[in-house]
Amino acid sequence: MSPIPPAQHHLQIVLVEPEIPPNTGAIARVCAATNTVLHLVEPLGFKLDNASLKRAGMDYWQHVIWHTWPNWSVLRAAYPQARFHFLTTKTDRPYTGAHFEPNDFLVFGRETKGLPESLLRENAAACLTIPMANEHVRSLNLATAAAIVLFEALRQVRAL
Repeated sequence: MSPIPPAQHHLQIVLVEPEIPPNTGAIARVCAATNTVLHLVEPLGFKLDNASLKRAGMDYWQHVIWHTWPNWSVLRAAYPQARFHFLTTKTDRPYTGAHFEPNDFLVFGRETKGLPESLLRENAAACLTIPMANEHVRSLNLATAAAIVLFEALRQVRAL
């Protein structure tokens, strides 16, 4: 697979093994609205055929710049010079302290397990979190988390 050539100000969202179609649909809508590229790393918890996409509320899919990848290694190899930020609850480094640049990749894990531990270990210096005031809340909805971090990155690169 060949990478999608990034535009001058495109940020990139990566969903590693997303499971819930409406979450991916909500993220895809945000990507369409902001000209953000969406990368889906397989396996996916849903089908990408027209009927499945429409059932999940993703009838605007044709307005999204997107690509699927068979696994993380293939995606990473396609963008050897890219900067990747890994969003997780397993770090203390807040996303608000990160410096985002055009064409950065914001990487999110699946809804039930987040990103693989091995990926987090290999990229510990690039891990970010969304701080939460209530210690009883384990995490935010994937679509909510992606939108929060994306809009901060867009603000910093002045893409909107």
